[in-house]
Amino acid sequence: MDELIDVVDEQDRVVGQALRSESYARGLRHRCAFVLVRDADDRVFVHRRTATKQVFPSLYDMWVGGVVGAGETYDEAALREAREELGVSDLPRPRPLFKFLYETGTHAWWSAAYELRCTRPVRPQAEEVAWHTFLTDGELAAKLTEWQWVPDGLAAYRELLRRVSP
Repeated sequence: MDELIDVVDEQDRVVGQALRSESYARGLRHRCAFVLVRDADDRVFVHRRTATKQVFPSLYDMWVGGVVGAGETYDEAALREAREELGVSDLPRPRPLFKFLYETGTHAWWSAAYELRCTRPVRPQAEEVAWHTFLTDGELAAKLTEWQWVPDGLAAYRELLRRVSP
């Protein structure tokens, strides 16, 4: 989907708008929302992205989420993306965790990370999710070196661990 998104500067201030495809093609900085989803047993939702994803196809991710639309808030995008990707319409509002700038030579986006508890059965969106499971924190830690992860999600997860470690 080639939607209109906000382009932002180094301080996360909106400086313009562009189509998503143009933003990726030109490396324009934009906004994303990341949501770490835990089930009733405190396990983390982990999935492999579909091969048709524009960015990081077929890689594993411990976050659901995506690009924030033009004029949309991080909070709105986090809830929308979680509902869409998990296939659960009556989710609670995700709890904000932190913001961070993900920037490489190719990609640049400000990201807001969230957490939410989903106690309902998930029906992941087939266009986004090729495979999924729930892992304990220990199981997830073991897979960090075994599976190929989306680099922005891995960076966000490491930032989360850094913030919660004593």
